[in-house]
Amino acid sequence: MVSKKSSQLFFRYFADWIDVYKVHAVREVTLNKYYMSLQWLRKLAPNLKVSELNRRTYQQLINDYAIEHEKQTTMDFHHQVKSAILDALDEGIIKQNPTRKITIKGKTPRKKKNKYLSQTDLQLLLRQLNLEKELNWDWFILLIAKTGIRFAEGLALTPNDFDFETQMLTINKTWNYRTAEGKFQPTKNASSIRKVQLDWQTTMQFSQMIKNYNKEQPIFIDGRVFNSTINNRLEVLCKKADIPVISIHGLRHTHASLLLFAGVSIATVAQRLGHSSMTTTQETYLHIITELEAQDSQKIMQQMATLM
Repeated sequence: MVSKKSSQLFFRYFADWIDVYKVHAVREVTLNKYYMSLQWLRKLAPNLKVSELNRRTYQQLINDYAIEHEKQTTMDFHHQVKSAILDALDEGIIKQNPTRKITIKGKTPRKKKNKYLSQTDLQLLLRQLNLEKELNWDWFILLIAKTGIRFAEGLALTPNDFDFETQMLTINKTWNYRTAEGKFQPTKNASSIRKVQLDWQTTMQFSQMIKNYNKEQPIFIDGRVFNSTINNRLEVLCKKADIPVISIHGLRHTHASLLLFAGVSIATVAQRLGHSSMTTTQETYLHIITELEAQDSQKIMQQMATLM
């Protein structure tokens, strides 16, 4: 049995591994990433057998992948393939870990969009919104900016998710917009199930607009939705406001950044964003936290200087 698996083509072993360990165990979007890695394995190493895995052949595989991908993407590919290889090691199919001390390379990263806006720029952006009496994508943009919820979480919102008396928004599902028919699906993780406080103005606005909507149907969905549609609209608004262009996900970063600069605790920001731990928040917004710590140090020194 072991020798049969050893002589198996590696990409076929990886395909079997996905079926056994990942199908019905991870979210559809994550599973699709594994299948994408499988396609690259088949393309880059169609003749590589499991028994031929060693540091040299694996490093060559990673090098070949890195030619077409940035370093972070290469790292993600490595982590997925490495997981299957470590299981092969545990099963005794291979004798040594070929992924040890691997060098991760990658293309020079493309110039990326700004991750977040300043409070002034956000205000300029919101002034450009065309907030009609009926819901449109500008209302969606406003809601993301004011709550920091994820794109797919916003798409899945139904009237039942709004509690206008307590000014609370319940996040307990997402919308799979990647398929033509679209459907509800679970949140990213258990921590993503949460309640988000709304300001009174947003509460009043949405209470009037969605009062006659179907209580169980998404309020923003009317046919197929593409992430690019909203990002393109956001780009138009940013250019009209003469501010840096950001993505819809950038509004989530903006929301978190403004809260941190306002002195809201990392724990509260993590809970509001639906992060699984404060570590995720700290790593994501390290640059802001570092800047705030520098400001705190300056305040401490100023305070100490008055004690003479």
